[in-house]
Amino acid sequence: MSSFKKGGMVILSSPSGAGKTTLVKKITKNSNFVVSISHTTRAPRLNEKNGKDYYFISKNQFKKLIKKREFLEHAKVFDNYYGSTKKIVIDQIKKGKKIVFDIDWQGTRQIRNKKLNYELLTIFILPPSKKELLKRLIKRERKNMKTVKKRMKEFKKDLLKWKEYDYVVINDDLKKCYNNIMKVINNKKKLLFDKTFINKHVKSLLN
Repeated sequence: MSSFKKGGMVILSSPSGAGKTTLVKKITKNSNFVVSISHTTRAPRLNEKNGKDYYFISKNQFKKLIKKREFLEHAKVFDNYYGSTKKIVIDQIKKGKKIVFDIDWQGTRQIRNKKLNYELLTIFILPPSKKELLKRLIKRERKNMKTVKKRMKEFKKDLLKWKEYDYVVINDDLKKCYNNIMKVINNKKKLLFDKTFINKHVKSLLN
């Protein structure tokens, strides 16, 4: 693990609603950090802007990009496609930028399996409790309970992927969680976490 002096990739993943998007936005406010803007076929949420939060495209456009092998990673999540294009990411890394991804375990696995010759750090974010996660989802989805139920259904499957990541942190306090992540990225903290404690926490979330 290095301090990414020559650029690299940092991936944040989590069950939907655990706070990874907020953390990505905070991290990329730091100098030399940039967010990887994904293409997606889902509709924009309130206040989301094309080219800033996502590149919003149609399913036909997305499938054309898949055929052209334009994606570094892509996945289908909740009936919509998400993907990060190779050229944008690699061009930024070559400029010495630290690219921060807000993607799920499917995309993370694809990037890891490509074994690119760039630094890669993967971080999994856990919610403090299932109750808090549900509360966050209801607020974010503006009480659209159909969507909330769909995301909670996928929660258990997503949760079990934590073992595939380099570092795991619980987002019970945003500032504390952010500080821990930055210490790991900047190599001020050893790449260690209490796996026994995390395993117990995951079991409590599954109950």
